[in-house]
Amino acid sequence: MEEAQYRLGADIGGTFTDIVLIDNDGGIYSKKVLSTPDDYSQGIETGVAALLNELSLPPGNITEFAHATTVATNTIIERKGVKAALITTKGFRDVLELGRYRTPRLYDIHFRKPEPLVERRLRFELDERTASDGNILKSVDNAELAALIKTLRQHNVQAIAIAFINSYANPENERHVAQYLAEHMPEVTLSVSTKLLPQIGEYERTSTTVVNAYIRPVVQTYVESLQKRLHALQIRAPLGIMQSSGGMAPGSLIAQRPIYIIESGPAAGVLGSQRVARHGNIGDLIVFDMGGTTAKATIIVNNQYTLCPETEVGGGAALGQRMVKGGGFPVQVPTIDIAEVGAGGGSIAAIDDAGGIRVGPRSAGASPGPICYNRGGTDPTVTDANLVLGYLNPSALVGGELSLNYDLAKQALEDLGKQLGVSTVDAAYGIHLIANATMLRALSGVSSEKGMDPSDFSLFAIGGNGPVHAATLAESAGMTRITVPPVAGLFSALGLLFADVEHQFVNAFFRKLENTTVELLQDIVNSLVDEGTALLFSEGFTDSTQRHIEIHADIKYTGQSSSLPIELPSLQVDTQVLTALSERFSDAHYKTFGYVSPAEQLQFVSIKALCRGLPLRPRMPEKIRRSNEKTIHSQSRKVYFGPEAGWAEVPVLTRSKLASASIVGPAIIEEYDTTTVVRPGWKARCDDFNNIVLERQPEKSI
Repeated sequence: MEEAQYRLGADIGGTFTDIVLIDNDGGIYSKKVLSTPDDYSQGIETGVAALLNELSLPPGNITEFAHATTVATNTIIERKGVKAALITTKGFRDVLELGRYRTPRLYDIHFRKPEPLVERRLRFELDERTASDGNILKSVDNAELAALIKTLRQHNVQAIAIAFINSYANPENERHVAQYLAEHMPEVTLSVSTKLLPQIGEYERTSTTVVNAYIRPVVQTYVESLQKRLHALQIRAPLGIMQSSGGMAPGSLIAQRPIYIIESGPAAGVLGSQRVARHGNIGDLIVFDMGGTTAKATIIVNNQYTLCPETEVGGGAALGQRMVKGGGFPVQVPTIDIAEVGAGGGSIAAIDDAGGIRVGPRSAGASPGPICYNRGGTDPTVTDANLVLGYLNPSALVGGELSLNYDLAKQALEDLGKQLGVSTVDAAYGIHLIANATMLRALSGVSSEKGMDPSDFSLFAIGGNGPVHAATLAESAGMTRITVPPVAGLFSALGLLFADVEHQFVNAFFRKLENTTVELLQDIVNSLVDEGTALLFSEGFTDSTQRHIEIHADIKYTGQSSSLPIELPSLQVDTQVLTALSERFSDAHYKTFGYVSPAEQLQFVSIKALCRGLPLRPRMPEKIRRSNEKTIHSQSRKVYFGPEAGWAEVPVLTRSKLASASIVGPAIIEEYDTTTVVRPGWKARCDDFNNIVLERQPEKSI
């Protein structure tokens, strides 16, 4: 008899670390533990060890370890990266501060961009120069380099970013400097712009390289620490880390290029949602992911999510990558278009200067956490409000493993209510609604702000707090259908296990389309395909049917600042391919910007290869079921549904009880990892994939 095999996913959030095991038949085993901000890998080790012990599962049965982490993002937001230096071309020392004229708040005269990650005294110039056509006008002087190394050592830099003007056209000078530094300063990590992003745009290329340099030693140390902890648990499965694009990559590769995991955790949730929606034929949807610190929204149309060529980090929460820019540091890597706001279960409620309630963006996080966690928190949070309103189990969360102090939460909200001159319940419901109003901005950021009506979509609710707020949020947005997938509260960890291995390669190709020959473009395509094929082969995808490679060309109108990625219809280039690129660009430009300019010449910016490794066995089972469900709940409890409906004694059910019959709200569906609130006027049932489906009943006419 074949021994059972398991795949393991681990997702780190601001409050909880989620662990999910899946077997070959779709059985799910999970564990939710508080995150450990001082060393996030500690929380993973604790959770995995507890789950393996609970199941009496030998570690050798785990064949894969997939991981999503906020380490890269948090390092930048919290300014906990290493002391990094920038080496650039003479005259370009201040590129990071000059940047682009963008601002997320156009008329806010007090807005200031975050200070560069590399301060000016650690930005150094070399007297070198490459022309825009690739000719080396001035080579690097080794004597100047030797003197610079002395200065770098005096400053005790731990990482160096190298970004020269026009190096995308010819990387010779950058390569020379990188090789020289590697020989003379082997203790310092190097980030080279032409290895990370060999394309035009000195500000974006420099920013991307600097971000990578700033966080690389931190992420590298984290990956190594996690590997050691897994080995201590006797888990020998390869470590894969989720990228911002929704694809997996080996941990060793991510340690060198951490810019690819800026949106690691949110991407896993979106990828999992897309796979479940496609499998269940759910249709177009808005993914709503509410955790402990933030809430995120993504739109999926025709089973596809949108990939942006650039994201920003370090400037706080963002409302859509294309709509709002200029608040952080640009990083040009493919990233799922996610709108994010600072509203989660741990978001703190406080009285603002105008005497009203402000919810977020400050969060209680995992430590001390909400007041009801009884871990030293003193500020009321959204979770405390939801507890007082009856939405959450008043005894415990996560199957009884996290006890709650209802009385402390109620007292804090009573005190807040007195300051506001309202009752405890009104204060709690006000916090709930204000959090919803903030999250509605995220839904609008991916739908109505892009010309789409949210009422045309289903709401796909994930995250520990997503199903709690989903119905109230859907009503505000005019949405009538909600899907809550299995293991919704740990769904990002589960989504990791549905992802394919994925790599992106970039080659500079700055020339007009009319001056591009078939042979020249074919040479570029062949080099990228060969590079991708070799890497995938080395990772075990030895059969050609296991490798899927797409080639995309970044194209723009001549003189235009932004480009659009256009997929080549074939890897074999001919005149028809060039014609198809022109037609596809026009279609994409009209869809994105609402107009086309047929008289304008088209300009290539770069050529990119998207390379996926496809497993022999499907990543997603036919059906998912929880195999170690643990809940502690009563048959019913009192729940508050607002001033119109008031308090109601409602049944408390489990997902399994919905498998045989649908219910009409109000009701509470309680699970190990989340709680689904079925408001009055909603009906709930389970579909064939074990998703909870909520549908709003039409209002009765008088």
